[in-house]
Amino acid sequence: MTHITPIQIRFKDIDALGHVNNANHFTYFETARIKFFNDLIGEEIDWRKAGMILASTSINYRKPILITDEIFVLTEFVKAGRTSFELAYRIVKKINEKEVLLADGTSVMVCFSYEMKKAVEIPENWKKKMETAGRKQ
Repeated sequence: MTHITPIQIRFKDIDALGHVNNANHFTYFETARIKFFNDLIGEEIDWRKAGMILASTSINYRKPILITDEIFVLTEFVKAGRTSFELAYRIVKKINEKEVLLADGTSVMVCFSYEMKKAVEIPENWKKKMETAGRKQ
């Protein structure tokens, strides 16, 4: 399953060269990750007790993003371990109904107990929903 998150480019995202500054791409990934997870899991999380933390992230910049571009982040589940899972992202725009890849990357998220201050196993219902979503690709 590919989850689609539209992104609104803000004037503050633009650098002196007239395109989206590279640091904003990670914020776009984060926005998409939160929406993906909320839509997929469909339950409220008490973030003071348990949730997830970002362990690593990477990005490949393919083409500049301009303020006039209408962009989307496509998010997909890649794999899960015992305490962590990986997501993949593509930032795209459409030109003549064709997707143009602007950037792509991944993140590894670790399920974390803020009460115990340590990594914990992925909740079984989260894992099942992510793996089911991954099989629909």
